[in-house]
Amino acid sequence: MKYKTILGLMTGLTILAASCSAPEQKAESDGWVDLFNGEDLSGWKPVAGTATFDVVDGVIIGTAVEGSPNTFLITEETFGDYILELDLKVEHKTSNSGVMARGQFDPAARDGKGLVFGYQIEADPSDRAWSAGVYDEARRGWLYPLELNPDAKSAFKLGEFNHYRIEVIGDEIKTWLNGQEVAYVVDDMDKNGFVGLQVHSISRPEDAGNKTYFKNVRIKTENLDPKPFSKDIFVVNNRLNSLTDYEKSTGWELLFNGQNSDGWKGAYKETFPEEGWTIQDGILTIAASDGSESTSYGDIVTKEEYAAFDLAFDFKLTEGANSGLKYFVTLSENNTGSAIGLEYQILDDEKHPDAKMGRDGNRTLASLYDLIKAEKQGRFIKPIGEWNKGRVVVYPDNKVEHYLNGIKVVEYIRGSQEYLDLVEISKYKKWDNFGQAEKGHILLQDHGNEVSFKNIKIKTLQ
Repeated sequence: MKYKTILGLMTGLTILAASCSAPEQKAESDGWVDLFNGEDLSGWKPVAGTATFDVVDGVIIGTAVEGSPNTFLITEETFGDYILELDLKVEHKTSNSGVMARGQFDPAARDGKGLVFGYQIEADPSDRAWSAGVYDEARRGWLYPLELNPDAKSAFKLGEFNHYRIEVIGDEIKTWLNGQEVAYVVDDMDKNGFVGLQVHSISRPEDAGNKTYFKNVRIKTENLDPKPFSKDIFVVNNRLNSLTDYEKSTGWELLFNGQNSDGWKGAYKETFPEEGWTIQDGILTIAASDGSESTSYGDIVTKEEYAAFDLAFDFKLTEGANSGLKYFVTLSENNTGSAIGLEYQILDDEKHPDAKMGRDGNRTLASLYDLIKAEKQGRFIKPIGEWNKGRVVVYPDNKVEHYLNGIKVVEYIRGSQEYLDLVEISKYKKWDNFGQAEKGHILLQDHGNEVSFKNIKIKTLQ
């Protein structure tokens, strides 16, 4: 009897142990694969720099080295669509790191030293706090700075392991940091590539030896179950004149469909201009004429009027070009030249003389024309001939923001005393209640220069 009791007890414990291990077995059957085995760097290789990588107690430790460029520990295998999860820690505010998603490597670049480029999910412990934003390493720069989602700036914890979730499915990249929704980019430049862990270069000798830690690196490439965003997150969508299902569900609409002029007409006209404005290959372009303001082909405006809204658009300048996007255009002034409204300036600051006019640079690119100068950095401006991303947000409380390539460059409040004082010393002082209409049209300006537009979308704010 005693032998049978012990045997029965052992059997029960075996069943209990099997039951307790079920979640781990389920995780394996769900398709997750460990990219890091916790013991050594099998399946990985360092490239592009001389920072070191070691494995200690199940953690990959990258150590910064003086004089080294950015160094990456990359997988020998490449991947297409996947969900990636890992934990990452940095201990110093001056450190920087990131995770390459569909990363690319050119071994011949930089005189044979090699160059890593492509999508990088940022780890940024600095005061800027753009962790889990999307950066295009060694190529286009920032795709999703956290100026587009400032609520996510507090998610990263210095000196602690931070949990990253990265979905790269089709042309969509979505990121989470410590469970918080951070970035959403739609872009199709890279369809597959390696996973990479970055140790950033250092600018100060005293930062040599700074360490970055990675663990629990796992990937899922089959039976993918993308996680929906529950919050209203701005999407950087590089598809041509298209909206994601998520954007549609959160209220976005296209203002330009890429095929015809539906929804638009000439300012002070009943129809769309018969010449000057063309639509080809999904691009809306105003032709060059004599450089004068709205006298050759004329401005175009939306047929609808808008009050509080989020408006995003892509624009491309030719050399020396001038244009603008205006909002709260009422068409009530019946003036000559361009219709009256608040203007997001679109300008070649280097070559067009208007940049040197006005007051203190308030007629430069992305400024509130003739009122407030856009505070921008050169690194966030695309060269003439390349596409830039503009954005105007008008909140229900009359706060207004201008963005250029994801960076906020202007902020003001319509109707505030500060705003009224600026109007009083501007070219608009002769117009009663300038820029304070309850609603108005969106306008694209003909200023006699060739400028192109695409991906114009708007969302009404309540």
